[in-house]
Amino acid sequence: MRKFNERIIGDLAPEPQTVPPMPPIKQVRSAVDHPSHYNVGKIEVIDAIEAWGLNFSLGNAVKYIARADHKGKPIEDLQKARWYIEREIERRMNDEIDRR
Repeated sequence: MRKFNERIIGDLAPEPQTVPPMPPIKQVRSAVDHPSHYNVGKIEVIDAIEAWGLNFSLGNAVKYIARADHKGKPIEDLQKARWYIEREIERRMNDEIDRR
C-alpha cells in the first residue's frame, strides 16, 4: 500500500477530453485571407492600398469606405473612414507647421 505523500504519475494526469474537430483549413483561410466583405468586385482592397502606397490612415479609410455597404454597418464604417481621414489631415497640417 502507498503512503499518503507517494504519488504515481497516473494519479496526476487529467481525464482525457474530447476536442471538437477543426474546421477545414480552406474555410479558416478564406475567413482570414479573403473575407467576403473585402472581395467585392475584381480588386481586393488590400491590393489597391498596397499598389497605391497608402499609409496606415489612408489605407484604413479606403478599407472602411470600400466595405461600407458590404458588412452590415455602413454608417459606422463611414464614420471610421472619416476618423482616419481627419487623423491624416491633422498629421499633414502638423507636418506643415513643423517645416516652417
